[in-house]
Amino acid sequence: MADKSVSDGYLVTEKLVKRFDEALAVDEVSLSIGQGEIFALLGSSGCGKSTLLRMLAGFEKPSSGRILLGGQDVATLPPYERPINMMFQSYALFPHLDIWENIAFGLKRERLPSAEIKQRVGEMLDLVQLGSFAKRKPHQLSGGQQQRVALARSLAKRPKLLLLDEPLGALDKKLREQTQFELVNIIEKVGVTCVMVTHDQEEAMTMANRIAVMSSKGRVLQIGTPEEVYEYPANRFVADFIGHVNLFEGRLSVDEPDRCAAATGIGEIHVAHGVSGPLNMPVTIAVRPEKIEISQQRPAVDKNIFTGQVKEVAYFGSYNTYLVRASDGQRVRITEANTSRHDLSKIAWEEQVFFWWGDNAGIVLRD
Repeated sequence: MADKSVSDGYLVTEKLVKRFDEALAVDEVSLSIGQGEIFALLGSSGCGKSTLLRMLAGFEKPSSGRILLGGQDVATLPPYERPINMMFQSYALFPHLDIWENIAFGLKRERLPSAEIKQRVGEMLDLVQLGSFAKRKPHQLSGGQQQRVALARSLAKRPKLLLLDEPLGALDKKLREQTQFELVNIIEKVGVTCVMVTHDQEEAMTMANRIAVMSSKGRVLQIGTPEEVYEYPANRFVADFIGHVNLFEGRLSVDEPDRCAAATGIGEIHVAHGVSGPLNMPVTIAVRPEKIEISQQRPAVDKNIFTGQVKEVAYFGSYNTYLVRASDGQRVRITEANTSRHDLSKIAWEEQVFFWWGDNAGIVLRD
């Protein structure tokens, strides 16, 4: 996926706040989103991400703050005066209209010339590769096809900003994975700026150029590329929310510019970066399961090597997952790729094993 420049700040929110009576749903959210970027708002249910999206669309009025689109403050404009279109999770297709009429509906409401409507609908049908389905009703299409019709209808009015609310939530897992790539290709081909809301981490990681992770209190905790958020989480909440992670509590025992170590319940853990904090301060070390090695034999390494007993083994086809009870009782999750059809792991329940990782695999979290 191509990198998008965000220096121009095509869509900007400045300390956006939304209160419902005494409840704070969105807490001073400031974003800068580049033109043509696909940006994801990621968080659990109730974190304020859909409320934020509805403020961008104009369906909710901000309690305070500004929304700038192309330099224009649109926070006080009604939805119909904003160059913005929103695609809902339910798709909201008209069941009594065929696909052609569904896509043309908004264009007819704007009283565009019939020739222009015909041209735009034809372009959209070609874009989503549904030209041969133009006369079918929505119920005659698959879920993925309905999703593409809803997208075509949203893009037909040529909005400056496209908002997607859980765009793939109604699809089953396999179709959702396939449609993720189709959706990104269509959006990038059109070049529209897009903000999507999702609680699905994989969906955000696959589709977005950048991600904003929101807390349960309506605050943005970290903004970054999928790689930055996954590999360098800003805090414990982000590390634990994005994918699986092992968190080891300890106290800082070594701190140098290029390395540090912490005394933890399973032993001393070494990390290949400094912390710049006082010795003995509490820290949390995050290590992703796929970065940990496991074996019945002791490896030829001299640090970050620990022992434990296998308590669970799960086979997921492309990888195995082990839950190992370490010496202090903590359960450590380890994943191992299956690289050969016949090379099945011989590690079994209740076995004593060694597990280890390189000092560049972990990251120290200070909160």
